[in-house]
Amino acid sequence: MPKKYRVKITRHAEQDIQEIYSYIRNDNPKAASNFVGELEQQISSLEKFPSRCSVIPEAEELGTAYRHLIYGQYRTIFRISGNTIYILRVIHGARLLNLTILTPL
Repeated sequence: MPKKYRVKITRHAEQDIQEIYSYIRNDNPKAASNFVGELEQQISSLEKFPSRCSVIPEAEELGTAYRHLIYGQYRTIFRISGNTIYILRVIHGARLLNLTILTPL
């Protein structure tokens, strides 16, 4: 039986999701709700096998093995610590990561 992880979403990540929702809602409220619902399902799927997600390309530069889950054009950046998955950010795939973006609130 696979190990089950606890998923915790940081305030930064919650704000990111709210901003994505607001951005999409401007054009299509139903699509915004659907997208965020599906994104949340993807995040919940990290409870099992979070290591299936690749280490981010910026990991060596940042000095930490953060991982990302890709959904649509967005990257959910997270780290695994013991039995807990910390969702750090949800950003557009074209956006570059740096330590400022990953600083916790």
